[in-house]
Amino acid sequence: MTVAEYIADELCRRGIERVFEVTGGMITFLIDALYRDGRVQVVSLRHEQSAAMAADVYGRLTGKPGVALATSGPGATNLLTGIAGAYFDSSPAVFITGQVNRNEQRCQRNIRQQGFQETDIVAMACPVTKAAWRVKDAEKLPQMLEDAFALAFEGRPGPVLLDIPMDIQRQELADIPDFSRVCNETISTISPPIDAVRLAVSALATASQPLILAGGGIRAANAVSLFRSWIGQIKVPVVHSLMGVDVLPSESPYRIGLIGTNGNRWANKALVEADMLFVIGSRLDIRQTGADISEFRNRPIIHVDCIDGQVNNRIDGCTSIIGDIGDLLPLFQKISKTINWVERKKWVQSIDDWHRQRTDCDELGEAVTLNPNVLIRKATAAFPGNRVIVTDVGQNQMWVAQSALIHKNERFLSPGGLGAMGFALPAAISAAMEFGETLLVAGDGGFQMNIQELQSVAQQALPLRMIVLNNQCLGMVRQFQDAYFDGRLQSTVWGYSAPDFEKVSLAYGIPSRTLTAMEGCDDAFIWMKAQKGPCLLQVMLDQKTDLLPKVKFGKPLSQMDPVVRFLD
Repeated sequence: MTVAEYIADELCRRGIERVFEVTGGMITFLIDALYRDGRVQVVSLRHEQSAAMAADVYGRLTGKPGVALATSGPGATNLLTGIAGAYFDSSPAVFITGQVNRNEQRCQRNIRQQGFQETDIVAMACPVTKAAWRVKDAEKLPQMLEDAFALAFEGRPGPVLLDIPMDIQRQELADIPDFSRVCNETISTISPPIDAVRLAVSALATASQPLILAGGGIRAANAVSLFRSWIGQIKVPVVHSLMGVDVLPSESPYRIGLIGTNGNRWANKALVEADMLFVIGSRLDIRQTGADISEFRNRPIIHVDCIDGQVNNRIDGCTSIIGDIGDLLPLFQKISKTINWVERKKWVQSIDDWHRQRTDCDELGEAVTLNPNVLIRKATAAFPGNRVIVTDVGQNQMWVAQSALIHKNERFLSPGGLGAMGFALPAAISAAMEFGETLLVAGDGGFQMNIQELQSVAQQALPLRMIVLNNQCLGMVRQFQDAYFDGRLQSTVWGYSAPDFEKVSLAYGIPSRTLTAMEGCDDAFIWMKAQKGPCLLQVMLDQKTDLLPKVKFGKPLSQMDPVVRFLD
């Protein structure tokens, strides 16, 4: 078989149900091989960035690597934003780019380019992949493909890129190897530090006001079930980062809320008041801690991560436990059974009292005609059958993280480390193809960045419910300009505009409506539930609708705007 045929066969053997692509000259042999083989679905999107983001989400949801294909030159470079997102958010993926024939490559010549669309995508992708390799010999391709799939899962998951010249794709393979190693095997060289774990769990058990911070690393380690079981055993309150929103469901009595510069006010209060912090799979970046980290000092912090360099980075003085979270959690459970745990009714009651005094839906009060926090709560309550909630970047992302009801088997997908606008639509396409009913929430700015994928939604007739929060501005930056630039709104309001998304959606043949007041919410959601295929609800927000509460730059987490005094 040819190299292209081998790749098609290998993808099927590894259980990959679909690949995402935008076709081009240098991947025609790969696309044709997949079509003729017929066992792996070829999903044609309208932009390579979308294909990469869809592959990212496939990896997050399935536990198998997402795969995206792109041609050389602009096709390959268009993948890079999605590749970087997968890298920073620990999504296993294998990206395959076509390259010009070897005899058309510039090699060591002192010229910029030899072949049409020749581009050194490997050099560009190296900083945002676990590895990026050029295939120079057809006979080496099977081993390189095997290594790419293994590396995508090894240790902290992430993307790998293979760049394959067109002439290699059509070459016959003389010797087809028989690999016995499965694609999702993980290799851990770190033995769990038993003594350190015992001391850490003992400290957690005896603290008066302990708190666990759950991050996206728990998902990346495929350890959510283990984590939930352990929390049910020890009954310690849990706050979460943006990437840890779905680690515990909303109905869990131990789930407190979102922390960070736009976190839930009561969750930040608990984080500040805790006398012991146990961090699992969260990197304690500036959006979680605020710029002023003084409130994280003078108390024990146990930091669990798979990478040593992630601990004692921004927050020093932490006790580190380095290892695979999936290996460590069974050890936590085993040790926890041998320890007497302090009862903490007063601590739990205090957190509950803070929550009751100021909920997420209270923050905007009567200042707006349509409260996005209330809207998100109503929307996520209205669609309990959804398997996935997807957001874009901006105010919409944080309103969902603050207020969404996350059901037991529901996933929350959002771009984290890179934070690329335009994520929501291609991510939701991937999620809907995998799990069916999916809820998308995006802002008008991010939605426009990959709006062409509405054609993909319509073509696939996906069960996708789309809510576009349209405030006719780039709200997150507009809010920043109001605070720090005396209301000079260049490029967020001045010079920016958004279309009528109801009309745009209808042009793609997708049913659509517009909501202008809270009174119409219930009817709008009844209408959305009645749709069998995709539908879009445009929600018109006041342009000055702010994301609250908010920690201003330079302030600690305890000083959120607007100022609220809790009663003890």
